[in-house]
Amino acid sequence: MVLPCLGHAPIHSGSAPIKTEKIYTYQIVECVPWYTALVQTAAVTGKLHSGGYLTPALHSAKGHTLPDQAHSDSDNKSNRDLTQGPIWRALASMSAPMSFGIFAVLSVGLADAYFLGQIGGAALAAVGFIYPVTTAITSLSIGLSAGANAALSQGVGRGDGADATRRLGLHAIGLGLGLSIIVALLVWATYPLVFAALGATGSVADNIAAYIPVWALSFPFLVVMMITNAVFRAHGDSLTTAAIMVLAAVINVGLDPLLIFGLWGLPELGMTGAALATLIGRVVAVALALYLAWHRGLLGWGGSLFDGLWTSTRKILNVGLPAAFSNAINPAGMALVTAAVATVGEAAVAGFGAATRIQSMALVPLLALSAGIGPVIGQNWGADKRDRAQGATAAGFWFCVGYGTLLALVLGFFAEPLAAIFASGEEDAAFAATYLRYVGLSLFGYGLVVTANAAMNARDKAIWSMGLSLGRIFALYLPLAWLGALTLGFPGIVAAAVAANVIAGWAALVSARGTGLLKTDIAALTTPLKSFGKAV
Repeated sequence: MVLPCLGHAPIHSGSAPIKTEKIYTYQIVECVPWYTALVQTAAVTGKLHSGGYLTPALHSAKGHTLPDQAHSDSDNKSNRDLTQGPIWRALASMSAPMSFGIFAVLSVGLADAYFLGQIGGAALAAVGFIYPVTTAITSLSIGLSAGANAALSQGVGRGDGADATRRLGLHAIGLGLGLSIIVALLVWATYPLVFAALGATGSVADNIAAYIPVWALSFPFLVVMMITNAVFRAHGDSLTTAAIMVLAAVINVGLDPLLIFGLWGLPELGMTGAALATLIGRVVAVALALYLAWHRGLLGWGGSLFDGLWTSTRKILNVGLPAAFSNAINPAGMALVTAAVATVGEAAVAGFGAATRIQSMALVPLLALSAGIGPVIGQNWGADKRDRAQGATAAGFWFCVGYGTLLALVLGFFAEPLAAIFASGEEDAAFAATYLRYVGLSLFGYGLVVTANAAMNARDKAIWSMGLSLGRIFALYLPLAWLGALTLGFPGIVAAAVAANVIAGWAALVSARGTGLLKTDIAALTTPLKSFGKAV
């Protein structure tokens, strides 16, 4: 007889088994439910010799060996199924290692500022110009890695074929490499004009010119490293991702003093040495990352390399471009907020800078959660386990509230001593302590925002994430900061930060409810959606 399977060629059954071709594997999920159940039962009982669209598990039950099965078995050793087991354990296993990786990345910026500050004021001033620009450019790598994670983790959860998943990973890396080379060339060609427009002149501009060309050369390696790390995370492996990030940071920080000051017989390169240390760290890290991904079977040719290239590109960019823009919003907005702080005075700027450095380190667990929750949401959404994805989102939000409460207590009690460590003088420290004590009360809201953004990106709702980021910076923080600075001075800016975090945190909850990632009927979250015509 002939049993129909929607959207595919018919599958025959009878007394003789039918050979299953490679092209037909991993497709049972697309069959109608009643036939799926029939074939599963028949494959286990042996009453039906199956051919066509059976999963590897069902073929194994019949004793068939798939062409890719030997490779897939070895791959599973490096994969983690995030659709099974306690949700909190999945979140913890993905987020905890990322804390170390993010700390390592932050350490590079601190080390560069420390060592370059010893060269002179011009070098340190150049760092102040460089990092906001490079941070904004780096948003491309963050966006593309978010797009790759969304596409890959959903495919893993859905049970897509190993060949298709490996090929999608290569498509993501190829896309990232091509775009990053274009961006690097644009940076190299335009940086004198960009930094001149920002006000860099004289020796400061000379220091920038010594750094940026080498940094531009390292940018494609950064993008490839981050997308390869997204491949690991999409398969449930954040430990390797964190190790790669730590390796790049250790090499960078270790080489900084050697290349900047010319130690151990090396030439004294100053600003160029700092950029070269970054380049070497990224090259070594990306080489190891690609080797491990290929060796573990997470990347591979998978038939024709160009099969599904356009589909892969569309999937990645649908999330990657809005996510890149979302990540570029924050540094751009902070630069404009700093301009508002500057109206209060130089001590306020210094205190604000010291406070935000402390804040960035305090937020590492929340940033790690935002990195870890994406694969959990992606795999479960791809596996059509919506309740589990909603549970992961709720658990992430509760962590933000709990950790935010702890952070508020710590910063409230220890604002002065912490500010004294990072500030350069008593007046600066007073501004920093004021910021930490009051803004610390609202950091749970910022955690809700970054967690919701990561979850919505993994669920292919990057436009919602972008809207949330835009609203927090340009509809709330920036106008309130300028209004506060002009009316109340520094306390007004602090109040603006608190209001922006709290209101945006509420908006994050509303957005999660609107995208199906939060299951609740609380009127404070459903009423805004109804007012915009969104079904709840």
